[in-house]
Amino acid sequence: MHEESCGRLDTARWSPLDSDGWYAARDATTALRDALISAGMELDFPYLRADLNAFGHGLVELGRVSPATAEHLAELLRLALANAAEPRPDTETDHEPGE
Repeated sequence: MHEESCGRLDTARWSPLDSDGWYAARDATTALRDALISAGMELDFPYLRADLNAFGHGLVELGRVSPATAEHLAELLRLALANAAEPRPDTETDHEPGE
C-alpha cells in the first residue's frame, strides 16, 4: 500500500522546515550562541548547531570542546546557580518613597 493512499507524508518529500522541532532547536541554539558570545566563549564551541533526528525531534549539538572550555563553562554554571540561590532584597521595601 502506498503511503500517499494512507494519508501519510512520503519521507522523500519531508522537509525539516516543516517541523516545529527544527524551529525549537534553531531558537535554542541562537539563545545559547548569544549567551556564549556574552561570556566571550564564541570561539570555544565550533560545532554548535541546530539539528533534527530521524524522528523530527529538534536537537542542539554542542560538539566537542577542550577541557579548558568545559571547566570555564562549569564555573559559569556554578556562579549562576550560586547567584540564583542567594536571597534577594525586596526592592520595594528597601527604599523610602521618593528615593
